[in-house]
Amino acid sequence: MNQTFPLSLSESTRAQRIAFIQGHWHGDIVGRAREAFFAELAGQGISEYQVDVFTVSGAYEIPLQAQVLAASGRYGAIVCAGLVVDGGLYRHEFVAQAVIEGMMRVQLDSGVPVISAVLTPHHFHEHETHQAFFSEHFVSKGREAAQACLQTLENHHRLRTLSER
Repeated sequence: MNQTFPLSLSESTRAQRIAFIQGHWHGDIVGRAREAFFAELAGQGISEYQVDVFTVSGAYEIPLQAQVLAASGRYGAIVCAGLVVDGGLYRHEFVAQAVIEGMMRVQLDSGVPVISAVLTPHHFHEHETHQAFFSEHFVSKGREAAQACLQTLENHHRLRTLSER
């Protein structure tokens, strides 16, 4: 999705509240997704006041927070950002799989879209090169998450409109 495209958004889509969940681990890197997400929304005329930000300990905690937020009925969509790094332990694959499957389960069970900007790279090391690369990559992911979120909300609006005819 590495492109920006203008969206024609309905007033219904523009009025939707959005939740943004961010993992605390590697917050300086993951926070770049949140910043880019907000910038992309602003470019589409969506106010930052329509987004509630929730920080959780790490990516593993994201699906439960998403489930609670979806059950609240308050949000049209939930966007999740986190970084599950491979520290050379088997746990990386377990955590990555649990997080991604958990987010999918939340959206399928609740009907509330859950947009993922959770990255699970096999190779991440605490050195400047990887930190710089992933920091910039999260900027792209934040923009893409905003575009996917708005497009999904608009698709849901269109489907509701068609169902009412």
